[in-house]
Amino acid sequence: MEATIAVNSENKETWSGGGVQPFGASYGKMMMWFFIVSDALTFSGFLAAYGLTRFKFIDSWPIADEVFTHFPFLHGVHAPMYYVALMTFILIFSSVTMVLAVDAGHQMKKKQVTWYMLFTIIGGLIFLGSQAWEWKNFIGGSYGAVQTTDGKILQFVKDGHQIALADFVVGDAGERVTHTRENGLWFEGESALPNYSLDQVVSSYTHNSDILIRTELIDPATKKKTILSREEGARYLANAKQVVEGANLKFNEYGNPIFADFFFFITGFHGFHVFSGVIINIIIFFNVILGTYERRGHYEMVEKVGLYWHFVDLVWVFVFTFFYLV
Repeated sequence: MEATIAVNSENKETWSGGGVQPFGASYGKMMMWFFIVSDALTFSGFLAAYGLTRFKFIDSWPIADEVFTHFPFLHGVHAPMYYVALMTFILIFSSVTMVLAVDAGHQMKKKQVTWYMLFTIIGGLIFLGSQAWEWKNFIGGSYGAVQTTDGKILQFVKDGHQIALADFVVGDAGERVTHTRENGLWFEGESALPNYSLDQVVSSYTHNSDILIRTELIDPATKKKTILSREEGARYLANAKQVVEGANLKFNEYGNPIFADFFFFITGFHGFHVFSGVIINIIIFFNVILGTYERRGHYEMVEKVGLYWHFVDLVWVFVFTFFYLV
């Protein structure tokens, strides 16, 4: 008994002889959807790992409102999350211009597609520049702190507010030499020396009774980091190992170093996706100008890159929620 396969005679488009288009989607769009689903699973794994790690160290996890407080051209102004929110708005708005470009492509309006693609590219470039600026500030640090021999981070406060080392540390740092591969132990180099020595910090704390120390541990009642008495602070400082400024893969002035690891990896991975999207958008943009899709009779390539761009924007919403809001 032979099986009979019914084929819709009205739909003659095929996947290179492989059959009628499933769901009315071309091969290219289906492959883009497969890529998006697989990439979504990758991001889901990263964010799940971040969530589990944060839950494990919930009592010492850095507070986002105290980490991301910078705003361009407003030095010294405490603006928690403002610039990150602006970055998010710009990226979401670029998704709107991409929708308009796809719609204009369906109507075969080349000029409108060109302008909307240009706006999308500009939005992506602004976001990338903003993310690089955020990285610069995160790496450079805002206040400075002290790390103890057991890995705890000690920050300094005055009148209940965190202050920078530059606000109270005085004295001569003395002669210090940066270890290089030539003179360092086991031929390992070290990063640039901090602006202040440990002796300077300890001495300035001892001679300034207005300064208190707070640990990275969060008080469950106040949802703020625990501030120590002068005596407790002195005991903690007795175990100080080094001065920490900024954040990298080894230490983090804001608290748990694993936070910095996840921040660099996940936001960097997403930034790579945005950068890739901008490059692809630029290629499509010039193809639109050259009339490539006019000659093909459709703007499906704009629609396919639009799917990728919407995915990148949606992923940022989750990254923004996990890292900055929750």
